Amino acid sequence: MRIFVTGATGFVGSAVVQELIAHGHQVLGLSRSELGLAQLKAAGAEAVLGTLDDHDVLTQGAAACDGVIHTAFNHDFSKFSENAQQDGRAIGVLGAALEGTTKPILVTSGTAMLAVGRVATEDDRPGGHSPRISEPSADALVAKGVRASVVRLAPTTHGAGDHGFVPMLIDLAREKGVAAYIGEGDNRWSAVHRSDAARLYRLAIERGAAGERYHAVAEEAVPMKTIAAAIGKGLGLPVESRPAEHFGWFAMFAGMDAATSAVWTRETLGWTPTGPSLAEDLEGAGYF
Repeated sequence: MRIFVTGATGFVGSAVVQELIAHGHQVLGLSRSELGLAQLKAAGAEAVLGTLDDHDVLTQGAAACDGVIHTAFNHDFSKFSENAQQDGRAIGVLGAALEGTTKPILVTSGTAMLAVGRVATEDDRPGGHSPRISEPSADALVAKGVRASVVRLAPTTHGAGDHGFVPMLIDLAREKGVAAYIGEGDNRWSAVHRSDAARLYRLAIERGAAGERYHAVAEEAVPMKTIAAAIGKGLGLPVESRPAEHFGWFAMFAGMDAATSAVWTRETLGWTPTGPSLAEDLEGAGYF
């Protein structure tokens, strides 16, 4: 297949590009910079310059390929609602280019806050508490006959080059002088290594069905206290319970319980994670 990948030079997207090429697919990658174009070409991909607001570029890229993997998203939390709307518009444009065909499109979402007090599954749907609209946008494409499905990433998608939630916790620990958790630290995050997530994207674009949700989750429930302990060890700092205010704007994420199952995903796609665990990565992936 020739696959159009947005976010192709990002933390997850670049791993997806490598995975696709390694398994015989051709890749057309979208990049926002000339440096990214060079990076993609060095990886063996074709490349096109553009952003999620360049709808003509998105349309042409999707139409020229056999499928689309949409990993791009602006994670500037100060403009999160605005960025979610941008994402929704981009998904609509990409999907419109595939209408009337059987070409698949994978849309990226997350497992965080799918369920409270229990393990979330692929059958769960996001509530109205998040401004992110990637999943409703994918459902709107399915209603138009587009073969759209969703890959939900664990909140901790880790590995070398990670700039997500765990590095934010590490930066906060450095600033405050303590690796902290809220309450007893028994709220749970799911986790996946970026290489395993990339393999799931490949399997889903090859075998996925319209309207389905696939969970990129290798570890179902890692207690926050365990994560804090690994950060404390890596930084040589004490590990302590602190009130939510300690975490500032990040408090909602630090306190969220996001245990997530991927049993159905594994069985349906034959996906078996083999990458390092979060604890192993925190000991050897250059986080400190």
